[in-house]
Amino acid sequence: MKKFTKQENSWMFYDWGSSAFSVIITTAIFPIYYKAQATTAGISGANSTAYLGYTIAIFTFILAMLGPILGTLADYEGLKKKFFLSFMGMGVFSTFALIFVPEGQWLLLLIFFTLASLGSTGANVFYDGFLVDVTDDKRMNQVSARGFGLGYIGSAIPFVISIAIILLAQQGMLPISSTTASKIAFLITCIWWIIFAVPMIKNVKQKHFIKRDSQPVRQSFKRLFQTFKHVKEYKYLTIFLIAYFFYIDGVGTIISMSTAYGTDVGLSSTVLLVVLLVTQVVAAPFSIIYGKLANRFSAKSMLYVGIFIYIIVCIYGYFLETAIDFWILAMLVASSQGGIQALSRSYFAKLVPKNNANEFFGFYNIFGKFASITGPLLLGATAQITGRSNAGILSLIILFVIGMIILYFVPSDKKLATLTQPISK
Repeated sequence: MKKFTKQENSWMFYDWGSSAFSVIITTAIFPIYYKAQATTAGISGANSTAYLGYTIAIFTFILAMLGPILGTLADYEGLKKKFFLSFMGMGVFSTFALIFVPEGQWLLLLIFFTLASLGSTGANVFYDGFLVDVTDDKRMNQVSARGFGLGYIGSAIPFVISIAIILLAQQGMLPISSTTASKIAFLITCIWWIIFAVPMIKNVKQKHFIKRDSQPVRQSFKRLFQTFKHVKEYKYLTIFLIAYFFYIDGVGTIISMSTAYGTDVGLSSTVLLVVLLVTQVVAAPFSIIYGKLANRFSAKSMLYVGIFIYIIVCIYGYFLETAIDFWILAMLVASSQGGIQALSRSYFAKLVPKNNANEFFGFYNIFGKFASITGPLLLGATAQITGRSNAGILSLIILFVIGMIILYFVPSDKKLATLTQPISK
């Protein structure tokens, strides 16, 4: 593969910066911090885990509703970057606001977490849509996978700094409380995110677009309606989205609920942070490996590999009891979480009409986000009913199996260019 272009590198390095939010806020430090604040307020472990799950379900529902509408608007010339910057700004500001929430105010924490997550995931909708602007179909697997790989490496750096500050504070080697140390981690997230967004903002332009008309909002709704009306013309795209809906539900639930889950089975915050750090490091090369293997075999084949590994994760997770078990589970997840997300994105990007990329990535988002509602709700409800956070993880297997079966009916991405049956309008 030829050297990556300036635009490709700029696009990939946004993942380097924004992934700090994913690991510090979504996955690691914020959930532990929130659990501690909820405990201080007298909320039980099972209930606080459930409330976090419900919160994730709420903000994903909001974004799922907005995604196709905003995506359709963003396909107009010059609007994709504006929407991207608006959501990113909301994400950074709301993350910064977490620093000023008083101790014990767990509900206020969840409110700002919702706004920050809306900003982060909303920006990623438009970021994903820029994939068609920075590269071509032949390079998409590796560009998408390398973006995820850089994200894991880049997020590990502020994560290490944050962990060091928290551990030193806990040991009394820094004259600050653990609460203050966690808030410093939130500040580091904001700074890291902004710095590495600069190349993306400066160098990535909207190459594929629709010319603006006098009534862009009205025309956007009309285009959205026409897409729904003629959905049968997007046969393989529709089938893939249905498969994606099921298997990404399990992936997203396992990622977003991992630290809360680990806390409820008795693991200390120190163990959780170290495990998650190693997970980031291990996930980086595996994401790149998935991209290279996809070029050799196919993205579809490697998606099957990733789904199968997640089925093993669900079975093993049900019996998780010790720190060693959590280590094993984390390494299994690390081997596939980046690859399965990166190749899903690149496979979908090959199916969409380039000038309507954001409209279709809006649908990609709505399927992914609606999927992210059911998993956390299921896990949260099961945790409350049984009093055991790990009781719901086994049920996720059915989602992966259904996704795997439906994926069978889409063609290999290596054959897409030779198909005579339309994949788009």
